[in-house]
Parts: sequence; structure tokens; C-alpha cells
Amino acid sequence: MADDARLGHLAHLVRRFGGMLSRRPPAPDDEEWVASVLSSGEQALWVQLGNADRRHAIVVARRFVAHRAIASRAEIAGALLHDIGKLDAGLGAVGRVVATVIGPRGARLRSYHDHEALGAAALADIGSDPITVALVAGRGPAADDLRLADDHI
Repeated sequence: MADDARLGHLAHLVRRFGGMLSRRPPAPDDEEWVASVLSSGEQALWVQLGNADRRHAIVVARRFVAHRAIASRAEIAGALLHDIGKLDAGLGAVGRVVATVIGPRGARLRSYHDHEALGAAALADIGSDPITVALVAGRGPAADDLRLADDHI
């Protein structure tokens, strides 16, 4: 069973890497949906994400909503911003692979691995809803649904 979980996680990472190679922006209707969910402060963070990260976040948030029909605006914002803390690391596709393979060695790789706490702190600093902050930190009643949406096989 543990081997199946590892293979599933590896498949997820391979798909993510492939998606990171495209510079295609999210579809305009997806960006409109995001703008209807996020606060202005959250939107200011969102636009700092690269196209691949924004596309990934939209896919995860849509899966999250499908799994959690009762999702609140604050929870959907958390799903959209679940990787916002990765901005601190400033790593591209290859750097993220290195960080995943060798672990949290050095400040940049450590910040990549600590992205949940860093993202939650950034959102708290701009006054995001505490539910959004908790979800980005990996806590709260919707955390399992977000993990399921993010690790979708």
C-alpha cells in the first residue's frame, strides 16, 4: 500500500513538472472566477504567481469545490492560494525538482518546503479570512479535501 501511495505521489509530481513547462496563461473565464473569489490583497499575491502555478491552483480549487460542495468563499480562496508561500523560494521548475529530491537544505529549499507556513503568514499579514489562512497552513475542517484535490491521481 505504501508503494502505491509513493507511485501516486510520483505521478502527481511528474504531471506538475510537465505542466510547469508551459507558459500558457489560465483561461480568461478562470481568471474571472479567481477575481470573483479573492480579496484585493489576495489578488495582489495571486498575480505574482507564474502561469503554471496559477493554472495548477485553478485546477486544484475546482477539484476542491467538486469534493466539498459546501465550500465557503474563504475556503475556495485557500484552495486557490494553497501554494502562495512558494513565491518566497523563487524556484523554477528545475529548482523545485531539486528541492523535492534532496529536501530542505539551504534557505531557499527550506522555504520551498515551508511554503504552507510562509503562505499562511503572508495571507494573515494582508488580513485574509482566518479560514483561508488556516487552510493554506494545512489546517481546518477543509484541509483533507484540499489535500485530496491537490494530490489527485
